[in-house]
Amino acid sequence: MDLSVYFFSANDRYDFGERYRFILDVARFIDKRGFTAIWTPERHFQEFGGSFPNPAVLSAALAVATEHIGIRAGSVVLPHHHPVRVVEEWSLVDHLSDGRAGVCVATGWHQGDFVFYPERYENRREDTLGQIETLRRLWRGESARFPGPGGRELEVRTFPRPRQPELPLWLVHTSNPRTWLEAGTRGLNVLSLLTSWEKLEENIAAYRVAREEAGHDPLAGIVTIGMHTYVGDDEGQVWELVREPVKQYLASFMSQQRNDEKAGGTSRGTDAAEQDKLAELMAEDYYRRRSLLGAPDKCAAIIDRLRAAGVDEVACLVDFGLPFPTVLAALPALDELRRRCSPEVASERPTAVSRLASASGADMSWYYDRD
Repeated sequence: MDLSVYFFSANDRYDFGERYRFILDVARFIDKRGFTAIWTPERHFQEFGGSFPNPAVLSAALAVATEHIGIRAGSVVLPHHHPVRVVEEWSLVDHLSDGRAGVCVATGWHQGDFVFYPERYENRREDTLGQIETLRRLWRGESARFPGPGGRELEVRTFPRPRQPELPLWLVHTSNPRTWLEAGTRGLNVLSLLTSWEKLEENIAAYRVAREEAGHDPLAGIVTIGMHTYVGDDEGQVWELVREPVKQYLASFMSQQRNDEKAGGTSRGTDAAEQDKLAELMAEDYYRRRSLLGAPDKCAAIIDRLRAAGVDEVACLVDFGLPFPTVLAALPALDELRRRCSPEVASERPTAVSRLASASGADMSWYYDRD
């Protein structure tokens, strides 16, 4: 199992410069210790993730501050951009990183973001999928034609030419299971969050079949799952530490969803107490079954289960409201988990699940519960 680090902050109570320095500090740490990549997103005009208006700009800084890890967008919202600009910017990042760039593409969903190209909102999914092959052709050095002034078409070939001959591409999955089929058919990797263990297994299986039926190597595609992450020694202490930040993170996300539903005329009114209770229940479920929050044995068991489901990489979401010094102090424990769950070590040890289950009085119902 590969481990990477994923940023998607819920708020910006901190000074922006302090947050960017923190991200660079995390990047330098994981770069020296065998992590796979660092992911930065694209968000606009809101508190939720508002530190990240352009992943290419931040990735350029990360590229020159590191030597080994992949530098990835998680994600570029394609309907907000002209494909030529995407290829130009990430080709530059590819050069600055000596061929370590990767891009996850997204359709976008927040209506307020579509001030860039409002006409693309209704068909944002089709628009995104329609740009994939254009991105690939431009990245390879082929030319493409686009509308120009006066109704004419202009032929474009981008510069600088990137270091990598092919652009590593992920497609983000949120809720539509067809995304897995689209990714498989088009030979893309997938970036998703864990919502249901059973659905995850079904989606990965369908993804591998779709790759094979489209003529792609069924095992070559990378499935990356983002998970809230904080590894500590004591379960009780970790829960008390992360409980409120995870609640606030989820509440911020739900608030954004409600605002979009209200704008679309589909909002269902909920009072503050109901919202708080829902956030509390979601936080408990995240902690118990859908995160790398907790002691090392629990986190290793979750990774074992992800591996068994067919996941290739965990993107560790470390920036969800904890103080920066707290996150930095916990990185050595996360690195120890990474080494413990590396392929070489995993092949030589009993799984964390079997070890925990054999321990006297070990209650593994949290692990074996199915959705």
